[in-house]
This record gives sequence, structure tokens and C-alpha cells, in this order.
Amino acid sequence: MRIMGLDYGSKTVGVAVSDELLMIAQGVEIVRRDSEKKIRKTLIRIDELIAEYDVGKIVLGFPKNMNNTLGDRAEKSLEFKTTLERRTGLEVIMWDERLSTVSAHKTMTEAGVRLEERGNYVDSIAAAIILQGYLDFAANCSKGQLAEN
Repeated sequence: MRIMGLDYGSKTVGVAVSDELLMIAQGVEIVRRDSEKKIRKTLIRIDELIAEYDVGKIVLGFPKNMNNTLGDRAEKSLEFKTTLERRTGLEVIMWDERLSTVSAHKTMTEAGVRLEERGNYVDSIAAAIILQGYLDFAANCSKGQLAEN
């Protein structure tokens, strides 16, 4: 079983999956749609990836505001969570994603990815950063080292 990480945006969903040992997250793809309201094909593709990678749990980025309040994007993410749970029957965990896109851009800058090429990768890298944060937390918790937050 693997865990899937999702970075849900207005026109894209970045997708990452863990390895089978639940240690390493890797970006898989970016699912694009024409408008925010056109979600059917996105959900079909997520279903296909769940089957392909034998996913047993989903971690969904939770875009809270920097002051920890919930804005429009966070509310839409909560709605997407409900849709995913109903459709897939899998547990969907909301994971704080503040600054994940900033981290993704920094990673690409350090890797030498040209500015005009970053749009091809940023959402899947952000999904991998979200998922890796969850995997690291879960590994520490299973070792009895609970985070202080």
C-alpha cells in the first residue's frame, strides 16, 4: 500500500505517491482542467492513479492562511476532501501546506530548472513536499517521538 499526496489548485492538482515503505514521496503528474468547476475528469484520473499505485490513503494539502485562518482555497479543499472520501472510500488527511509552493520553487531554482519550465513541475513537486511532510511526521510518531505542535 502507498499513500497519495495531492496539491489541489483552481485549475490543477499536483499528484505525488509514496514508495511502498512509506518513506519517500515522489511527484507523479499534474492533472490539469479547463476551469475550476470541471472536476469530473480530474476525479477519474485520480481514481486511475489510486488503482495503478495501490493507494490506501490520501494526504490533501490544506492551504491555511499564514495567520492560521481558513480562506476560500481552504474551504474548497475541504469540499474536495469530502468528494474524494465519498468517491474513493479512502481516508483523506488534511495536511498544512503553507509555503509548499514556495519550497517547490526554491527546489527547482536550486536544481537549475529554468523559470519558464517551472510551471510544468511545480504542482507535482508541491504535492511531494506535502506528502513528505506527512510521511516524516508519521514515521516520527511511530517511533514514539511525537511532534510538540
